[in-house]
Amino acid sequence: MAAGDLPAGRKMDLEEATGIIGQMARAGVGGISFSAGEPFLYIKEIAALVKLCRQLGIYTRIVTNSFWAKSPEISDPLVSQLKQNGLCQLRLSYSRWHQKHVNGKNVLNAAQSCQKFGLDYFVSFVTDFSEEDDPYEQFLRDHDITFFPEPVIYAGRAASFKRRRILTDYQANCCDMNPYLTPDLDMVACCDAGSHFSETDFFYLGSLKDQPPEALFAKSETDRLYNLIRIMGITPIASFAGMQSREIITYSKCQLCRKLFNDPGTLTRLRGEVSRLEAWHR
Repeated sequence: MAAGDLPAGRKMDLEEATGIIGQMARAGVGGISFSAGEPFLYIKEIAALVKLCRQLGIYTRIVTNSFWAKSPEISDPLVSQLKQNGLCQLRLSYSRWHQKHVNGKNVLNAAQSCQKFGLDYFVSFVTDFSEEDDPYEQFLRDHDITFFPEPVIYAGRAASFKRRRILTDYQANCCDMNPYLTPDLDMVACCDAGSHFSETDFFYLGSLKDQPPEALFAKSETDRLYNLIRIMGITPIASFAGMQSREIITYSKCQLCRKLFNDPGTLTRLRGEVSRLEAWHR
């Protein structure tokens, strides 16, 4: 993933990336997702890495905004090549914000190419659940495109978006917490929103420049608060921390996570009372 709010034009050297994937395979990693910024800017390198992952038995996914799929004549050979190289899934990002810069037909072309060549795919429909998104959702339905709504994460550039009150069910909001690696070899324990926890660096695991992947994964898997996020969920933790129930349900999962773990005082308290928190269950 790319770190920071603005693109810096950095990318990992191909030889270095190849070596890291070998390390990941030896560490028991079962899947790798090539994610934001835009992986298709470096399609030759990504295709080679996908092929290597197949040889090592690693599941692969590419997350893309489909800028490249301007026509079936362009998207078909690219998708065909990736399928032959062993790509397991293509995730197509789509929203009213993405489509300010990328024609919605590009997403349609990419999805239809996946259907044509038998490549698993889905559209990640990023939304704040407002009526403004209705025509974008209808476009996907009209073309029978597989999609799943994804709540917008108010981090990075999206931090400036007006936040809508969620007011949904009182859900546990558990999170799998898949680690992310930046081109600079920094690893964070959870998605790109976690890399923006600038007040606490709560999710920062360390750098592959200093430690092997096994050590960073071990840190992720043994942190007691991380494990509570996975199995207990963020909502009960927020209640334990003193947030009122009626306030908790106005936040999406990632927003609630930021409110808890990017606050130094709250984080210090949770760290200090983690044994009590672990025993605090129904």
